[in-house]
Amino acid sequence: MTKILVVDDEPQLLRALRINLVARHYDVEVARDGGTALRHAAGWHPDLVVLDLGLPDIDGVDVIHGLRGWTSVPIIVLSGRSGSDDKVDALDAGADDYVTKPFGIDELLARIRAVTRRSTGHDAELAEIEIGGRSVDLVNMTVSGGVRLTPTEWRLLAILLRDPGKLITQRRLLTEVWGDAYVKETHYLRQYMAQLRRKLEPDPARPRHLLTEPGMGYRFQP
Repeated sequence: MTKILVVDDEPQLLRALRINLVARHYDVEVARDGGTALRHAAGWHPDLVVLDLGLPDIDGVDVIHGLRGWTSVPIIVLSGRSGSDDKVDALDAGADDYVTKPFGIDELLARIRAVTRRSTGHDAELAEIEIGGRSVDLVNMTVSGGVRLTPTEWRLLAILLRDPGKLITQRRLLTEVWGDAYVKETHYLRQYMAQLRRKLEPDPARPRHLLTEPGMGYRFQP
Protein backbone atom coordinates (compact mmCIF):
# COMPACT_ATOMS: atom_id res chain seq x y z
CA MET A 1 0.00 0.00 0.00
CA THR A 2 1.38 3.43 -0.98
CA LYS A 3 2.16 5.58 2.07
CA ILE A 4 1.35 9.30 1.75
CA LEU A 5 2.33 11.99 4.24
CA VAL A 6 0.03 15.04 3.98
CA VAL A 7 1.35 18.28 5.51
CA ASP A 8 -1.02 21.24 5.93
CA ASP A 9 -2.07 23.56 8.75
CA GLU A 10 -5.77 23.58 7.77
CA PRO A 11 -7.57 20.91 9.85
CA GLN A 12 -10.58 20.70 7.49
CA LEU A 13 -8.36 20.18 4.44
CA LEU A 14 -6.30 17.55 6.25
CA ARG A 15 -9.44 15.68 7.21
CA ALA A 16 -10.88 15.84 3.68
CA LEU A 17 -7.64 14.65 2.10
CA ARG A 18 -7.26 11.80 4.57
CA ILE A 19 -10.83 10.59 3.88
CA ASN A 20 -10.41 10.77 0.10
CA LEU A 21 -6.99 9.11 0.04
CA VAL A 22 -7.90 6.32 2.48
CA ALA A 23 -11.03 5.63 0.40
CA ARG A 24 -8.68 5.01 -2.53
CA HIS A 25 -6.56 2.57 -0.51
CA TYR A 26 -3.64 4.82 0.36
CA ASP A 27 -2.01 4.60 3.79
CA VAL A 28 -2.13 8.19 5.12
CA GLU A 29 -0.30 10.08 7.87
CA VAL A 30 -0.82 13.81 8.50
CA ALA A 31 1.20 16.68 9.97
CA ARG A 32 0.18 20.27 10.73
CA ASP A 33 3.64 21.86 10.74
CA GLY A 34 7.05 21.43 9.17
CA GLY A 35 8.85 20.06 12.21
CA THR A 36 6.30 17.30 12.67
CA ALA A 37 6.44 16.57 8.94
CA LEU A 38 10.21 16.09 9.00
CA ARG A 39 9.97 13.79 12.04
CA HIS A 40 7.18 11.73 10.45
CA ALA A 41 9.14 11.45 7.20
CA ALA A 42 12.25 10.23 9.03
CA GLY A 43 10.37 7.69 11.13
CA TRP A 44 7.60 6.53 8.80
CA HIS A 45 9.36 6.70 5.39
CA PRO A 46 6.40 7.69 3.17
CA ASP A 47 6.30 6.90 -0.54
CA LEU A 48 4.98 10.39 -1.32
CA VAL A 49 4.69 13.74 0.48
CA VAL A 50 1.88 16.24 -0.20
CA LEU A 51 3.13 19.52 1.26
CA ASP A 52 1.66 22.97 1.88
CA LEU A 53 4.15 25.86 1.64
CA GLY A 54 2.50 28.15 4.21
CA LEU A 55 3.25 26.30 7.44
CA PRO A 56 3.23 27.93 10.90
CA ASP A 57 6.80 27.04 11.91
CA ILE A 58 8.95 26.33 8.85
CA ASP A 59 8.42 27.55 5.31
CA GLY A 60 7.49 24.70 2.99
CA VAL A 61 10.51 25.34 0.75
CA ASP A 62 12.77 24.79 3.77
CA VAL A 63 10.92 21.54 4.49
CA ILE A 64 11.69 20.45 0.92
CA HIS A 65 15.37 21.27 1.43
CA GLY A 66 15.30 19.30 4.68
CA LEU A 67 13.82 16.26 2.98
CA ARG A 68 16.14 16.45 0.01
CA GLY A 69 19.10 16.33 2.35
CA TRP A 70 18.50 12.60 2.85
CA THR A 71 15.63 11.30 0.68
CA SER A 72 14.39 11.39 -2.90
CA VAL A 73 10.76 10.78 -1.87
CA PRO A 74 8.40 12.42 -4.41
CA ILE A 75 6.93 15.72 -3.21
CA ILE A 76 3.76 17.40 -4.48
CA VAL A 77 3.38 20.97 -3.26
CA LEU A 78 -0.10 22.25 -2.35
CA SER A 79 -0.30 25.99 -1.86
CA GLY A 80 -2.39 29.11 -2.17
CA ARG A 81 0.67 30.95 -3.48
CA SER A 82 -0.12 31.27 -7.16
CA GLY A 83 2.91 33.32 -8.25
CA SER A 84 5.35 31.65 -10.62
CA ASP A 85 8.31 32.62 -8.38
CA ASP A 86 6.93 30.52 -5.53
CA LYS A 87 6.40 27.57 -7.86
CA VAL A 88 9.90 27.86 -9.29
CA ASP A 89 11.45 28.12 -5.80
CA ALA A 90 9.62 24.96 -4.70
CA LEU A 91 10.51 23.05 -7.86
CA ASP A 92 14.15 24.14 -7.78
CA ALA A 93 14.30 23.04 -4.12
CA GLY A 94 13.32 19.53 -5.22
CA ALA A 95 9.52 19.34 -5.43
CA ASP A 96 8.18 17.08 -8.16
CA ASP A 97 4.94 18.92 -8.91
CA TYR A 98 2.82 21.85 -7.80
CA VAL A 99 -0.96 22.13 -7.31
CA THR A 100 -2.46 25.55 -6.59
CA LYS A 101 -5.30 25.98 -4.08
CA PRO A 102 -8.22 25.80 -4.51
CA PHE A 103 -7.94 22.50 -6.36
CA GLY A 104 -10.14 19.58 -7.32
CA ILE A 105 -9.53 16.24 -5.64
CA ASP A 106 -9.51 14.55 -9.05
CA GLU A 107 -6.64 16.80 -10.16
CA LEU A 108 -4.63 15.99 -7.05
CA LEU A 109 -5.28 12.26 -7.43
CA ALA A 110 -4.12 12.39 -11.05
CA ARG A 111 -0.90 14.15 -9.99
CA ILE A 112 -0.37 11.55 -7.25
CA ARG A 113 -0.77 8.71 -9.75
CA ALA A 114 1.63 10.36 -12.19
CA VAL A 115 4.31 11.00 -9.58
CA THR A 116 3.92 7.47 -8.17
CA ARG A 117 4.36 5.97 -11.64
CA ARG A 118 7.51 8.00 -12.19
CA SER A 119 9.03 6.95 -8.88
CA THR A 120 8.52 3.25 -9.66
CA GLY A 121 9.65 3.41 -13.28
CA HIS A 122 12.53 1.42 -14.76
CA ASP A 123 15.14 2.26 -17.38
CA ALA A 124 13.72 -0.44 -19.67
CA GLU A 125 10.70 1.79 -20.16
CA LEU A 126 12.96 4.49 -21.62
CA ALA A 127 13.32 2.42 -24.78
CA GLU A 128 9.63 2.71 -25.66
CA ILE A 129 8.43 6.29 -25.27
CA GLU A 130 5.75 7.39 -27.69
CA ILE A 131 5.53 11.00 -28.89
CA GLY A 132 3.08 11.87 -31.62
CA GLY A 133 3.14 8.43 -33.20
CA ARG A 134 6.93 8.15 -33.10
CA SER A 135 8.89 5.86 -30.80
CA VAL A 136 11.79 7.47 -28.92
CA ASP A 137 14.49 5.19 -27.48
CA LEU A 138 16.59 7.04 -24.90
CA VAL A 139 18.82 4.03 -24.33
CA ASN A 140 20.00 3.73 -27.94
CA MET A 141 19.23 7.38 -28.82
CA THR A 142 17.04 6.67 -31.82
CA VAL A 143 13.70 7.96 -33.11
CA SER A 144 11.49 5.93 -35.43
CA GLY A 145 10.82 7.19 -38.93
CA GLY A 146 14.40 8.26 -39.53
CA VAL A 147 14.13 11.41 -37.40
CA ARG A 148 17.54 12.69 -36.35
CA LEU A 149 18.21 14.82 -33.29
CA THR A 150 21.29 16.88 -32.48
CA PRO A 151 23.29 16.09 -29.31
CA THR A 152 21.82 19.17 -27.60
CA GLU A 153 18.29 18.17 -28.58
CA TRP A 154 18.89 14.70 -27.14
CA ARG A 155 20.15 16.12 -23.81
CA LEU A 156 17.14 18.41 -23.50
CA LEU A 157 14.64 15.75 -24.54
CA ALA A 158 16.12 13.14 -22.20
CA ILE A 159 15.65 15.33 -19.12
CA LEU A 160 11.97 15.83 -19.96
CA LEU A 161 11.23 12.23 -20.95
CA ARG A 162 12.83 10.72 -17.85
CA ASP A 163 10.25 12.52 -15.69
CA PRO A 164 6.94 12.27 -17.59
CA GLY A 165 4.34 14.69 -16.33
CA LYS A 166 6.83 16.58 -14.15
CA LEU A 167 7.34 20.32 -14.55
CA ILE A 168 11.06 20.89 -15.17
CA THR A 169 12.20 24.44 -14.45
CA GLN A 170 14.02 26.60 -16.96
CA ARG A 171 16.93 26.92 -14.53
CA ARG A 172 17.39 23.16 -14.29
CA LEU A 173 17.23 22.63 -18.04
CA LEU A 174 19.66 25.45 -18.81
CA THR A 175 22.08 24.32 -16.09
CA GLU A 176 22.07 20.63 -17.05
CA VAL A 177 22.22 21.16 -20.82
CA TRP A 178 24.40 24.27 -21.16
CA GLY A 179 25.94 24.96 -17.73
CA ASP A 180 25.63 27.40 -14.81
CA ALA A 181 26.70 30.39 -16.91
CA TYR A 182 23.59 30.08 -19.09
CA VAL A 183 20.80 30.21 -16.49
CA LYS A 184 19.37 33.44 -17.97
CA GLU A 185 19.54 32.37 -21.63
CA THR A 186 15.90 31.29 -21.82
CA HIS A 187 15.82 31.97 -25.56
CA TYR A 188 17.99 28.85 -25.97
CA LEU A 189 15.13 26.79 -24.56
CA ARG A 190 12.52 28.43 -26.79
CA GLN A 191 14.65 27.76 -29.87
CA TYR A 192 15.44 24.12 -29.11
CA MET A 193 11.94 23.27 -27.92
CA ALA A 194 10.59 24.67 -31.19
CA GLN A 195 13.01 22.41 -33.07
CA LEU A 196 11.97 19.35 -31.06
CA ARG A 197 8.29 20.08 -31.66
CA ARG A 198 8.86 20.39 -35.41
CA LYS A 199 10.53 16.98 -35.41
CA LEU A 200 8.26 15.11 -32.96
CA GLU A 201 4.85 16.77 -32.59
CA PRO A 202 2.11 16.05 -35.18
CA ASP A 203 1.09 19.72 -34.96
CA PRO A 204 4.03 21.80 -33.66
CA ALA A 205 1.83 24.90 -33.33
CA ARG A 206 -0.46 23.04 -30.90
CA PRO A 207 1.86 20.66 -29.02
CA ARG A 208 0.32 17.83 -27.04
CA HIS A 209 3.44 16.30 -25.51
CA LEU A 210 6.20 18.92 -25.18
CA LEU A 211 4.39 21.58 -23.19
CA THR A 212 5.40 25.05 -22.00
CA GLU A 213 4.55 26.27 -18.50
CA PRO A 214 4.89 30.05 -19.05
CA GLY A 215 7.51 31.68 -16.86
CA MET A 216 8.43 28.40 -15.18
CA GLY A 217 9.61 25.63 -17.49
CA TYR A 218 8.53 22.67 -19.60
CA ARG A 219 6.73 19.38 -19.17
CA PHE A 220 6.55 16.13 -21.16
CA GLN A 221 2.96 14.93 -21.23
CA PRO A 222 2.70 11.29 -22.42
